[in-house]
Amino acid sequence: MKVGFVGVGSMGRPMLEQVVRAGHEVSFYARRPDVAHEVAACGAASAPSLAELGAGLDVAVVCVFTDAQVREVCGGAEGLLATLPPGGTVVIHTTCRPETPPALAQAGHSRGITVLDAGFSGGPADAAASQITLLVGGESDVLERVRPVLATYAAPILHVGGLGDGQRVKLVNNVLFGAQVALVAEAERIARDLGIDPARALEAISHCSADSYVLGAVRAAGSSDRFQVVAGRYITKDVATATELASAAGTHLGLLATVTESLRAPAGSPAPPETTATAVG
Repeated sequence: MKVGFVGVGSMGRPMLEQVVRAGHEVSFYARRPDVAHEVAACGAASAPSLAELGAGLDVAVVCVFTDAQVREVCGGAEGLLATLPPGGTVVIHTTCRPETPPALAQAGHSRGITVLDAGFSGGPADAAASQITLLVGGESDVLERVRPVLATYAAPILHVGGLGDGQRVKLVNNVLFGAQVALVAEAERIARDLGIDPARALEAISHCSADSYVLGAVRAAGSSDRFQVVAGRYITKDVATATELASAAGTHLGLLATVTESLRAPAGSPAPPETTATAVG
């Protein structure tokens, strides 16, 4: 297939590399010349504009950072919905608002453009190992058509419902993920207050019943503070979106909101690149 990427940051690039290795014809669009040069070395073709990228694709993979950026690269006269050939598919990996994928699908319907809502769970190393989890919302026949592309960097690929449902499941996951990060931070604090080295306590707990994926991620980072320097911005963004979504549905995040209130992107956290999708959860 002819596959194009918009967003070749910490997640998009290893995804792209796996698609190249699988033998698909891969192109991408990056605004920064230095990024374009680096990614082109992987064997993908750099498109000079978003419009020129879309014109030759079967599948467009969107891996930007925010909901607004998803709408920007998909909409407008030069966006993917206007430039993909009829029959093309847009795959949205960005954690965005659940109403965005259905709105984009409606906008692309008249041209025969389909959309898949494909939130992911995992990080760059998982993508490089073809092991990120995809939470896919949309038509099952569309998923099956593009599955050979997605399977180059993802396993399992879970069809969780209609358009927007992938985002809903991803947001619930990320709120729970954030709460677990906050709980590990509390465990570190308690260990410290009890006169125990937190790192040693977490290492011991990793062999006990309280072990978890998050505990392993915090240990790999060195501490919950260090982990939040990298991931805190992403977590708080998704918690805020989930809070708004729950409120609109007439519910609330309950204890998960209470626990995640302690999470903040620490001062001095690096701003995420504008073409990097959420890389946690």
